[in-house]
Formats: sequence, structure tokens, C-alpha cells
Amino acid sequence: MYTGLLHTHNMFRWLVLIALVLAIGFAFSGWLGKKEWKKTDNITGLLLTIFMDIQFLVGLILYAFVSPLTKAAFADFGAAMKNADLRFYAVEHIILMIIALALVHIGRSKSKKAVTPVKQHRSAAIFYTIGLLVILAAIPWERAFI
Repeated sequence: MYTGLLHTHNMFRWLVLIALVLAIGFAFSGWLGKKEWKKTDNITGLLLTIFMDIQFLVGLILYAFVSPLTKAAFADFGAAMKNADLRFYAVEHIILMIIALALVHIGRSKSKKAVTPVKQHRSAAIFYTIGLLVILAAIPWERAFI
């Protein structure tokens, strides 16, 4: 079960990153080009939030129930904080990903509520870009291509 969920989590990462890059591209293009908010912009943001939510749920199942890394960390949390790998998976990865998830949801919400197309695109561009930076900082790159 662990291996299957981990592979799902690892592979789904790329869908999230692709959706995020597309959403950022559309947002900056719309913001800087002062374009109308189109159905494509809305669908891209919606797919991004759906992919992020699914990725978060798979990661949460790994974190809370099946990962031997987090089980080891929770068995002796004090010792885990002294081990960079265990600390990363037990604390840093999940906190940064929750922040990224919140940023994407805030960007989606603000872009839906904004009153002008420029503000819609600007909100999406800013929040999605910050979310991407947080995600890139939180990805365990040594496992990224497994």
C-alpha cells in the first residue's frame, strides 16, 4: 500500500506542477496584457485546485497512516528533529505544502471575487506564483524522479 501511494503521490506531483505553470502563464498573460478573464482561466484555476486537493489528500494519507518515515519520526520526535531527513518529512514538507495549498486556494478565491479582469489575473498570478515557489522548496528533489 505504501509503495502504491508513494508512487501516486510522486507522479501526481507532475500534474500539479504542469497545472500550476499553465495557470501562472495564463494569469501573467492576462494581467500584463490586460485581457478579459476567460473560461479557460477559470477552468485552469479550478483544475489546479482540484489537483492540489487530491495531491494533499494522498499526501495526508501517507503522512498520517502509512509512511514509515513519519512513523519513525513520531516514535521519537525529539530524535527526529535532529535528523534532517526525518524532520523534513515530519514537519517541513507538510507545513510548506499546507501553506502552498492555502495560497492556491486564496488565489483562486480572490480571482473569482475580483471586480475587474486585471485584478482577477493579478490575484491569480501573485498567489499561484508564491504557491509554486513554496512547492518547489518543499519537494524532496532526491526522490523526484523515482
